[in-house]
Amino acid sequence: MASLRAGHEAARQRKPAPPPGAPVKAAPTVTSFDFSKLPAFRQLTMHRAAADMIGLDNPFFQPHDGVAGATTVIDGVRHDNFASYNYLGLNGHPEVNAAALEAVRTYGTSASASRVVAGERPIHRMLETRLAELHGVEDAVVMVSGHATNVTTIGHLLSPNDLIVTDALVHNSISEGARLSHAARMNFPHGDLDALERLLGEQRHKFDRVLIAAEGIYSMDGDFPDLPRLMRIKQMYDAWLLIDEAHSIGVMGATGRGIAEHFGTDPTGVEMWMGTLSKTFSSCGGYIAGSKALCDYLRATAPGFVFSVGLSPPLAAAARASLDVMAREPERLQRLAENGRRFLERASEAGLDTGPSAGLSVIPVIVGDSIGAVSLCNRLLKRGINALPIVFPAVAEKSARIRFFITSEHTNAQIDRAVDATAEELAAIRTTNTRFSDLVRNGKPE
Repeated sequence: MASLRAGHEAARQRKPAPPPGAPVKAAPTVTSFDFSKLPAFRQLTMHRAAADMIGLDNPFFQPHDGVAGATTVIDGVRHDNFASYNYLGLNGHPEVNAAALEAVRTYGTSASASRVVAGERPIHRMLETRLAELHGVEDAVVMVSGHATNVTTIGHLLSPNDLIVTDALVHNSISEGARLSHAARMNFPHGDLDALERLLGEQRHKFDRVLIAAEGIYSMDGDFPDLPRLMRIKQMYDAWLLIDEAHSIGVMGATGRGIAEHFGTDPTGVEMWMGTLSKTFSSCGGYIAGSKALCDYLRATAPGFVFSVGLSPPLAAAARASLDVMAREPERLQRLAENGRRFLERASEAGLDTGPSAGLSVIPVIVGDSIGAVSLCNRLLKRGINALPIVFPAVAEKSARIRFFITSEHTNAQIDRAVDATAEELAAIRTTNTRFSDLVRNGKPE
């Protein structure tokens, strides 16, 4: 009866058909939404206009010709390059290139399917086995993107009844994974493990599971956490620990095994080692290394793995070959460490603020405001030095900086040139700099 009444009501509300010969109204023109109306886009446009007003060139999206190593070619001009995380100089290495080419001949350029169905190739498991051995754990699972690895792993393993506790400066991929999980998220001040311990003491009992997330080397500041204490804290409060080793694997430790080797800790005491293939291992993709149970579970259920194409075989082969070269040539790690120390020492002598950097793979030079950082980048580029700015909102406005990536292939002359030019140009900028926030607010320099 209810269905009949609903049908009668719908019939009464139905518009009568137009009489014969009545003009038919034209259908409205279909148009797409104009994304330039978004407030965030308008703000971006305002920032660009303010930069144009003072002749500030956009330093981003510069096309590079050829392999980006210790040098790179931009607009036909060779520059000293401090903007690529080719830490051990393995991108373009003949052995790595040959492995990728052989994989192309054997498998083509794509896995052509999710590994769950038809995309599995022997090279995938070979790489995962090597990564597990590198970290000293049972297994590893490789995914097509480092960012997506954190997002899908954290988003999948945690739920609304759980808590994710992160260092305030963790990578965006960890933050996005936490958001996807719908778990509660709390930050502790960067590197402040006393604050972490207090937070867990107050909050742990309210949640089913707790994940602590930190980085091996922090990508903006170049420092690293006290891993042994992190492991003790996670044990005390029955938490899981994820260490993102994107910038520390192949960099820390005598043989490049990362922060666990650096501290001499048992790597099986950390639930999840996350890493990327795009830095030391001169490829593209990400991975989780840990227990066999964890990796088997992710292979069977993690959306970013199950519903994604498998890693391109040439990329897997390139990463595996990079692991081989790194193991065979430990002198690359020694050169990297020496270059990092030299840059940090020379920067200190020149009066540059390098923040808390340990002088390993990442060394920032703090400028103090976004427009100054961009100006410094452009001035360095004109002097043949490629190093990119990190500006608000990626970092706080007062912490805007130029970020230098150090590699094993940089020469002493390149490092000295970069430090000297940075000190000279920064001094010049500080006599004339107008803050970007003033430009945006007032529409003109003060």
